[in-house]
Amino acid sequence: MIYQPILGDGVFRFDCSLKHRDSAHPSISFVNSQDRDTPISSENVPLYTPTFECCLEEQIVKVELPVGSSLYGTGEVSGQLERTGKRVFTWNTNAWGYGPGTTSLYQSHPWVLAVLPDGQALGILADTTRRCEIDLRKESTIQFIAPSSYPVITFGPFASPTEVLISLSKAIGTVFMPPKWSLGYHQCHSSYLSDQKVLEVAKTFREKSLACDVIWMDIDYMDSFCCFTFDKERLRDPTSLVNELHDYGFKAIWMLDPGIKQEESYFVYDSGSKNDVWVQKEDGTPYIGEVWPGPCVFPDYTQAKVRAWWANLVKDFISKGVDGIWNDMNEPTIFKVATKTMPDSNVHSGDSELGGCQNHSFYHNVYGLLMARSTYEGMILADEKKRPFVLTRAGFIGSQRYAATWTGDNLSTWEHLHMSISMVLQLGLSGQPFSGANIGGFAGNATPRLFGRWMGVGSLFPFCRGHSEACTTDHIPWSFGEECEEVCRLALKRRYRLIPLIYTLFYFAHTRGTPVVTPSFFADPKDPSLRKLENSFLLGPILVYASTLHRQGLDKLEITLPKGIWLNFDFNDAHPDLPALYLKGGSIIPVGLPLQHVGEANPSDDLTLLVALDEHGKAEGVLFEDDGDGYEFTKGNYLLTYYMAELKSSVVTVSIDKTEGSWERPKRRLHIQLLLGGGAMIDAWGTDGEVLQLILPSEDEVLKLVATSEKQCKERLENATPIPDVEEVSGPKELDNLRTPIQQKSDVEDQIIKMFEEVDMQEGQNTPTDGSINKSVDCSDAFSTTKVFPSRDAVLNWAREVAKEKGFVLTILRSETDSGNVKRTDCRRQ
Repeated sequence: MIYQPILGDGVFRFDCSLKHRDSAHPSISFVNSQDRDTPISSENVPLYTPTFECCLEEQIVKVELPVGSSLYGTGEVSGQLERTGKRVFTWNTNAWGYGPGTTSLYQSHPWVLAVLPDGQALGILADTTRRCEIDLRKESTIQFIAPSSYPVITFGPFASPTEVLISLSKAIGTVFMPPKWSLGYHQCHSSYLSDQKVLEVAKTFREKSLACDVIWMDIDYMDSFCCFTFDKERLRDPTSLVNELHDYGFKAIWMLDPGIKQEESYFVYDSGSKNDVWVQKEDGTPYIGEVWPGPCVFPDYTQAKVRAWWANLVKDFISKGVDGIWNDMNEPTIFKVATKTMPDSNVHSGDSELGGCQNHSFYHNVYGLLMARSTYEGMILADEKKRPFVLTRAGFIGSQRYAATWTGDNLSTWEHLHMSISMVLQLGLSGQPFSGANIGGFAGNATPRLFGRWMGVGSLFPFCRGHSEACTTDHIPWSFGEECEEVCRLALKRRYRLIPLIYTLFYFAHTRGTPVVTPSFFADPKDPSLRKLENSFLLGPILVYASTLHRQGLDKLEITLPKGIWLNFDFNDAHPDLPALYLKGGSIIPVGLPLQHVGEANPSDDLTLLVALDEHGKAEGVLFEDDGDGYEFTKGNYLLTYYMAELKSSVVTVSIDKTEGSWERPKRRLHIQLLLGGGAMIDAWGTDGEVLQLILPSEDEVLKLVATSEKQCKERLENATPIPDVEEVSGPKELDNLRTPIQQKSDVEDQIIKMFEEVDMQEGQNTPTDGSINKSVDCSDAFSTTKVFPSRDAVLNWAREVAKEKGFVLTILRSETDSGNVKRTDCRRQ
């Protein structure tokens, strides 16, 4: 084993040998591969040294840490927050219906963040794009196993996990600076099937005073699922539709998949074939795999010429009024094959700086990252004065440079609501701070209480979107009754009031590499009692505590606060189905108005500062402001204001400590709200930029104010109308089986084999379909039949009977479109 210092203090590269170091492939995770390959001068030596074992074309790397270390990271993973006892595999997989035991999801992050017993933290990156086993089953031990040799990079140990993530960001890059509108609420469904339906959704949001910024167009807007086209019957004039959405204050985001229909006279296929852009088979012919349009070819994004070709298609697409782009199915997913993706033997003619010509097993995990990069670059080409917004399902460590993400096709269950917090946090701990979950769950019908609770939590995630698949109730605030709608209204008001804070957190995530949301233990990494809390998280200095269990309301929530002062507060919106909020003593947060969309905001709007003094009577906070879009902020055209508060002789003085940037301070009123505890506060009004003072009441008066506030809060909770508790499973009953993890054998690539079959099942038609079912490693037999189904319900009933009769088969056949063209069959043990 050899090592060398790189990047900066505390960062080391380890290799199995000098020979392995010299033959290592370029880094795709690093912003600049040369940073990984160039040693620096340093007298420091690593405190924790990995051991290497290289044999049989496989490299095993082990790092042993002090007993009592806690392990996190590993990117997009399901299940528990603290990862000791878990093993996952980095292999981007279309994991519809995943559970807590699923071992490969849509993204790959060969990265572990370790918090040591004393609160210091260490990060370890296995810098390989190949399928990598991350084994954390042994306490305080990290093990990576992957084909061929690869460098291992350690970051730290540093004084805190935040410092590790800042150091990591210097290697892999920070998150792109988002346009401010993308921090609002997003609404999606698979799919809104006409321009009239899209406008109906938009108008209803405004009529019901429900805040929302973005409407999403799923794949059905396309003509026969062909990317860069529009179905003229459903969307008669896409540009006019977008213009009308803009008039209502909405942005429009449209899906683009990598699968390009193999059809002559389709301009994308013809152009791609002419320019030789497709992934190839071993024999040099284009690989053809089936996805939504049928037989498809796939761009080889590992080549600069292909990325430029795709970027120019995106540029033209943006001219139709597209505001953002959603990259889906880019693991890449392939239908009707057991592996659900391309053969490992496919050939990518990659650029030398990425690794050169390699088979698919080398580039599989970065296919989604490179597609997102190409899309991002196309949006820059279209308008260099606007910040792109790209959402990608598949990704790799480093994807945050180009795209936000979400946690994929989750289920409408309480387990998935609870798990969504840990999943978003793990992504943030792996360098991707811009993520969220499908609010309400993607598969299955949410109940009113589940959807309302999920909105309360999801509205405080970095990315906030409601979404569900075609055969479900539209997961939108007014689908679940007045009580749920009101909870959603309150939750979204909270988010929009906190957008000044969230935008500031994103500015620092972009410029420094700090996370947007973090686990509660970031408040005190030395406290082991905080390290496994899964129903709470920090949004900057705000501690969010959520009810994620079915019959556990806010009144039954067990709350563990970190040491120090934590003052609860709300916006006069306390509700048993909304999370509890606490502000850390010593903090000041900026709060805006309860807008309907970000575009309503005006720099001259009233600004509120929420202040919580620490034990020394001091507090500080910061606000970032700019135009909300574009790149003028990189030229100094922004305003970064550091506010401070100090208590002296019963007088609290709030003033500006320092500022940065040339953006002119708006002329606006400033509202100071000083928290006293129990939700009580005193306030004062003035002008932003001037010194404001508040007279702190006597101790007796403070106690009275706190008692009164606590009584009022209790009354609000008692008088609030809770969301009805519907006594039914939160999703289709056949989804219950998906909640049980399946233990897979170590030599099996996928935990479950999923097969897609094309059928034509119009309501009322008798249509034969092949019901053959693929067998997973846990199935003891296979089953096939040919039946005639008069309706979709008949198919589901047949599936249930098969499951009951055979004892091992669960079949889920679901419609992806109104015509019911695509069904999914799952085989798993019962």
